[in-house]
Amino acid sequence: MKIYDNFSLKKHNTFGIESKAKKFAAVTTVEELKTVLIQNPHDKKFILGGGSNMLLTQDIDALVIHIDLKGTKIIKEDDNFVWVECQAGEVWHEFVLWTINQNFGGLENMSLIPGNVGTTPVQNIGAYGTEIKDTFVSCEAMNILSQEMKTFTKQECNFGYRESIFKHEVKDKFVITSVVFKLTKRNHKINISYGDITNELEKENVINPTLKDVSNAVIAIRQSKLPDPKELGNSGSFFKNPVISKEQFLKVQEQYPEIKFFEVSSSEIKVPAGWLIEHSGLKGFRKEDAGVHKNQALVLVNYGNATGQDILALSRYVQKTVFDKYGIAIEAEVNVI
Repeated sequence: MKIYDNFSLKKHNTFGIESKAKKFAAVTTVEELKTVLIQNPHDKKFILGGGSNMLLTQDIDALVIHIDLKGTKIIKEDDNFVWVECQAGEVWHEFVLWTINQNFGGLENMSLIPGNVGTTPVQNIGAYGTEIKDTFVSCEAMNILSQEMKTFTKQECNFGYRESIFKHEVKDKFVITSVVFKLTKRNHKINISYGDITNELEKENVINPTLKDVSNAVIAIRQSKLPDPKELGNSGSFFKNPVISKEQFLKVQEQYPEIKFFEVSSSEIKVPAGWLIEHSGLKGFRKEDAGVHKNQALVLVNYGNATGQDILALSRYVQKTVFDKYGIAIEAEVNVI
């Protein structure tokens, strides 16, 4: 394990933003992680996974530790379920495909989400009606100060919509090293409640969808809407879908009866941020090399030489434009650094 000085992070963030790390080390084992933490006690630490859910707006004046732990194993199973432990550095989509190839159900709706396994609980990532919390059992994490390992149970993680304890109470205090999921071996709960999936399956003439069919449908939908970060820098969905009171929603709906929405509860409504941005006239909007994607308004993109500050300025312009029109505040899902 080598520590590099003044290291470029351009290839370590999916926006493709040029940013320098004061120091950089990639760790491939828990022991290496422990060693680098012990040997550099006075350096500020910045933990880096797949670089898919962050916007770098400056150089990182810290020791950047890239978590590159690999491995997947079955730790327990019975007739109906299997408990799988996956190391934090595994690519999320590759892990999802592995579970499908084993005929393990529960993650198929989250196919093709960018990033690594270790960062999935931080955001409680989700797509097409499923979230990490639905299959999450626990995760192992190392205390950055003491290097002690701790197991976080599902209850302890305080999962919410794109929220967890790792974004609040224990932020910057722990490094997730592995995650355990409980997946189905039979009687899979196939979730095709989102219309896009149903339409895609109908297009492919699939009547009784398998896990693989659902995954393929999600992949096709995402590829049609979302740019490949290797070809066009982006971090997937940049904004959260806002959840507002029913009272506020009804006032907006009165003025804009065509507005899309999902009922969260009897008192709360979720409004698709992509719809709000698109109907604010910003789909395909571009300022120099920072832009709103032409196919999915929820995605901000780097056309080549945009800086993190350029993308940040664009995101604030989008937020202001949406608020000025609809009176609805949309928050960034991406971590701005």
